Amino acid sequence: MHILIETRSFERFTDDELYAFCMANKGLRIERNKKGQLEIMPPTGLETSFRNTELNTELNIWNRKNRLGLVSESNGGYTLPNGAMRTPDVAWISTERWANVPPAERKKFAHVCPDFVIELLSESDSLSEGKAKMEEWRENGCRLGWLINPKDKNVFIYRENGEIIIQSFEQKLSGENVLLGFEMDLKEIFAE
Repeated sequence: MHILIETRSFERFTDDELYAFCMANKGLRIERNKKGQLEIMPPTGLETSFRNTELNTELNIWNRKNRLGLVSESNGGYTLPNGAMRTPDVAWISTERWANVPPAERKKFAHVCPDFVIELLSESDSLSEGKAKMEEWRENGCRLGWLINPKDKNVFIYRENGEIIIQSFEQKLSGENVLLGFEMDLKEIFAE
């Protein structure tokens, strides 16, 4: 369950004010939606945290071998073209996109959308919220996204052309034309 903080009673936080607010409240996981509302999210359970680490590790190993971009985890904030600031569970940004981010923005919530994101539904997330978030990523320039649903053991694959594919954990995931040669076997990560 997320808590929404309405900001209509005052002007929308500027990007610098949002960053300062987040730094002053480091114990909170905060995002800003496109309406300017702040979303406070609870921490995940340990099982979800362990799985997030596995997902991030798999992508980071591939990236270290290929050196085509940078990998971020759930603390990295991206300011999207629609004004939202989001923190994906796992993200990858190409070297080309990163090179276009001004150096002054790199230490804060840079105005850039990652090329690839993974969102892992936790115990407190609803499937409909996850799907809405994935649509937002795609609409703002994300080229490939995976919404992982451990409860039903399936993945919603979001492609930049608007196509959504549902795949079971039985099939390996592919980085397609975004992460060339990258594959992930969720059966290993979600083994019971």
